[in-house]
Amino acid sequence: MESIRELFRICNGPSSSHTVGPKKAAEQFLARHRDAEAFRVTLYGSLAATGKGHLTDAAILSVLAPVAPTEVIWKPETVLSFHPNGMLYEALKGGEVQEAWTIFSVGGGALANEHTHQRKPADIYPLTTIEEILRWCQAEGKAFWEYVEDYEGHDIWEFLATIWATMCETIERGLNNEGVLPGGLKVRRKASTYMVKAKSFNDSLSSRSKLYAYALATSEENAAGGIVVTAPTCGSSGVVPAVLYNIAKSRDIPTVRILRALATAGLFGNIAKTNASISGAEVGCQGEVGVACAMAAAAACQLFGGTPSQIEYAAEMALEHFLGLTCDPVCGLVQIPCIERNAVAAARALDANLYATLSDGNHMVNYDKVVKVMNETGLDMPSLYRETAEGGLAKNYTRHR
Repeated sequence: MESIRELFRICNGPSSSHTVGPKKAAEQFLARHRDAEAFRVTLYGSLAATGKGHLTDAAILSVLAPVAPTEVIWKPETVLSFHPNGMLYEALKGGEVQEAWTIFSVGGGALANEHTHQRKPADIYPLTTIEEILRWCQAEGKAFWEYVEDYEGHDIWEFLATIWATMCETIERGLNNEGVLPGGLKVRRKASTYMVKAKSFNDSLSSRSKLYAYALATSEENAAGGIVVTAPTCGSSGVVPAVLYNIAKSRDIPTVRILRALATAGLFGNIAKTNASISGAEVGCQGEVGVACAMAAAAACQLFGGTPSQIEYAAEMALEHFLGLTCDPVCGLVQIPCIERNAVAAARALDANLYATLSDGNHMVNYDKVVKVMNETGLDMPSLYRETAEGGLAKNYTRHR
C-alpha cells in the first residue's frame, strides 16, 4: 500500500480526476515533446461526458496551448476498458504523430495505464486491510496513527502539518468569500451566511451549524477552482477538514493530536483506494464522499478517545450508509449535489463517531467488507450514475429561469 502522501494532495479544484489528473498528464507529456508543432488530446467516457463542467479542457490547455496549438476532442460515447476516465495525448510534428500516449485519471489526481503499474509509487505498508492492522494494533499496544508513523517515518508529521495548514487556510478563505460560483448554475456561496447564523444559536445547534459552514467553505472554494486538499478527492474535500476544524475549535485540541487524527484518516482512505476505488467515475460518489465520511469518522473517534476497535466501527458505519451513492453532478459541475453532500457527510461522520464511542466496538460487519461491497456495488452501477451527468439528478434537474 502506498504512502498517504499519494492520497492527500494540495491542488486546485474542482476535480482531482477531471482537472488535476489531466493537467498532470499534460505536464508529463509536454516534458517529452517541447518541440511539438501541435498537440491533440482526445477525452473518453466519463472524462468527456462531464469534462467541460469540470474544466478538464481548461486544465489541459493551460499546459499545452502556450507551447503549441492544441485541439481537444470529446468522445463521451467511447469508454476504454482500463478505466472510464481515458485520455489520448498526441504530439504532432510535420503533420506526423510523434507519440500517442493513452493514460487514465483514476481518482485523487493519480494516473495509470496498463504499463504504469510497474512504475507506480512504492508500497511502504506491509498490511493492506484494516482487519490486519487492527490485529497489529492490539498485539503491539499501539494506535492506528502509530502504524502510519512506523512505516512513513517521522517526517510524515511535517507533511501532515502542511496538509492541515492548507485545510485551515481553505476554510478561512471560504468563510470570507461571497458571490456566485462559476459555471452557469448561479449557485451562491453559503458558507459565510451559515457562519453568521451559527453564532446566534445555542451551543449544540451552533456547533452543528458551524460544521456545515466549514464544509461549505471548502467545497465552495473547490467549486471555484481554489486551492484544496484531496481527502480523498477534490469533490469530497470538504468533509475531513470540516470535522477536524470543528473539533479543534470547539474542544481546543492541540495540533499534534489533530495531525495524528489526520494520519488515521489517511490510513482508512488509503485502504479504500487500494482495495476498491475513490474515483466517482468508477464506483460513484460512495467512493468519494462515502470514503471521506469514513475518514472523518475515524479521525473524530480517535480525537474523542475511541479505542482502535471503536475507530474501525465508526469508519465502517460511516461508509456503510453511503453504499450505492451515485455520482450525478448537474451540468457536470462539482456543485449540485456535491457541495451540500459534503456538509451532510461531515455531520454523519460525527454521528458515526458518537454511535461507535457509545458501543464496545464489537459489530458484525467490518470496514474491509464494506470496502469490498462498495467496489462491487460501484462496478454493478449503470454508467449513467457514475459521473457521466446522464442520470439521477443530472438528468432530472431543470433550472427555472
